[in-house]
Amino acid sequence: MHPRATEAVFDVAKHPCSAALAPFVSYLWTVEWDLPEGRRHVQRILPNPSVHLTFEPDRSRVTGPLRRSTNGYELAGRGRVVGVRFRPGGARPWLDGPVSALTDTELAVPAVLPLDAEAVRAAVQAAPGTAAAVALVDDVLVPLCPEPDPAVERADDLVRLVDTEPGIRRVEDLAARLATTPRSLQRFCAEWIGVGPKELVRWARLHEAAGRAAAGPVDWPALAAELGYADQAHLVRDFTRVVGEPPARYARAETG
Repeated sequence: MHPRATEAVFDVAKHPCSAALAPFVSYLWTVEWDLPEGRRHVQRILPNPSVHLTFEPDRSRVTGPLRRSTNGYELAGRGRVVGVRFRPGGARPWLDGPVSALTDTELAVPAVLPLDAEAVRAAVQAAPGTAAAVALVDDVLVPLCPEPDPAVERADDLVRLVDTEPGIRRVEDLAARLATTPRSLQRFCAEWIGVGPKELVRWARLHEAAGRAAAGPVDWPALAAELGYADQAHLVRDFTRVVGEPPARYARAETG
């Protein structure tokens, strides 16, 4: 959340994964910061349909899809995070059950992967640079790769379709585009993505609204109509519930 406000606080970057991880992983990412003594920053994250594996200064964890904005991650002192963003569906072959079991929750890494997570976490912090830290995590995961599953491509394509097709505003629209039923779509999403198609459609609309707010002045009634909401009040309620603050306040923070 609030990408402009974070630019002076930490450095964030995406890194390509190795070919062995590509069937499952979108990319690796890093966050690095070095704050003056006494200064702290709390960073909130918009909801998204991805599973993340992270190695942080004080812990390592697997975080499932989030249906609402997080309470926030506090940054202080100096530190580094190396994260792995799984493709929608990409985490399922690594798990013993449906991705929905991870929704709105997090697990210690050893509960999901046979890793000495503490050793990896320490190595990430001690690595001489970002590239070395990213390569270390990639190298650790490659031997653990399961067999690729074609359902990952289907899940990834489904999320991409929702994100890129403005005409998809209801679950029925999505089911029709995929030549399936809403019930079948619900079962597939629970197993492979972790959240239902209704959440995916809502997130796509709210991410669009947040992006517009960050870009400049917004005609909220017009945007509500464009995104398929009955009226501006419906958009405001949905945005506030999921993001954690009203869209007008979010826009003011972004544009100063």
